[in-house]
Amino acid sequence: MRMMGRFFFVLLAVFAVILSGCNWLAGNKESIDPPQSVTYEDDLEGTDGGTSSEETAENTVQTELYLIDKNGYVVPRTFSLPNTQGVAAQALEYLVAGGPVSERLPQDFRAVLPPGTEFSVDVRDGIATVDFSKEFSGYAPEDEQRIVQAVTWTLTQFDSIKGVKLRLNGKDLSEMPVDKTPLPDVLTRKSGINLEQPDVVDIANTKPVTLYYIAQTDHDSYYVPVTKRVKGTEKDLAARVVEELIKGPAYDSKLFSLFNPDARLVEEPKIEDGVVTLNFNENILGSYDKKLINENLLNMIVLSLTELDGIEGVSVEVNGDKNLVNEEGKNLTEPVSRPKKVNASGF
Repeated sequence: MRMMGRFFFVLLAVFAVILSGCNWLAGNKESIDPPQSVTYEDDLEGTDGGTSSEETAENTVQTELYLIDKNGYVVPRTFSLPNTQGVAAQALEYLVAGGPVSERLPQDFRAVLPPGTEFSVDVRDGIATVDFSKEFSGYAPEDEQRIVQAVTWTLTQFDSIKGVKLRLNGKDLSEMPVDKTPLPDVLTRKSGINLEQPDVVDIANTKPVTLYYIAQTDHDSYYVPVTKRVKGTEKDLAARVVEELIKGPAYDSKLFSLFNPDARLVEEPKIEDGVVTLNFNENILGSYDKKLINENLLNMIVLSLTELDGIEGVSVEVNGDKNLVNEEGKNLTEPVSRPKKVNASGF
């Protein structure tokens, strides 16, 4: 009987290992628009938490938290947070190191606000005034601009917030407390994020644009917004954005682009009713399927162009042909809008 008991225990253990392996292989990875084929850029998404879509929609709200990755970039990661009335204050709470985000941080990421930081948030007329406690001053000097960017971009994701004002112990901040970075009266996304500064910048004849490139680590791949200044006017910024995406990030950057360097627009972008139409040459397509456009490349385009004022969707053509498909086989004849989840993270 004792031998039979041991045999049954071993058999049960083996069965449990096999079952767990099956569960791992069938993991519920979810992306902005998940690609079907596995390539080096496929992991541009996170895992979902296993709750039903109805339960998630009712009890949680999809929130972008701007965190710092191991390369020092400020990066949006989308989390499902409790659906409360104070979503702006809750988002900031999840930016505090040692706070509720700690057990949900993706590997190689960290929170931006010093431990113990407390605050109040007052939203009036589209401006969120954040009054920080004294603990806010406990950050490293090299994180100063990252904190400004992370707080600004996290709060301005909400439709009711267009700008941010910072206070410390009830006093307006005209400069940051540690490294003395000057602050405008109101912070907006126009100030940029992960600024790429060329040696010479012609402020008068250039405009800031925010482009989404890709970071790759041993554990993850994700989109990273980078602001740079480009020559051009408001009317031709869409074309300049595409040119910069094709050119790729700075040479010493840790980021990369998915564009074939021979990809080109064959005509100027057309903008009508909030939709920009881009007509590329065939070098934007996959080499094995002349109708297929890489899903992550498409997201780079859409994320970047919808940062421009007045653009809410993107329509892509190849030499005038609209009959393109993504990696799911979905027809792309209709304009593509900005993804609701950017860099979804596990929870």
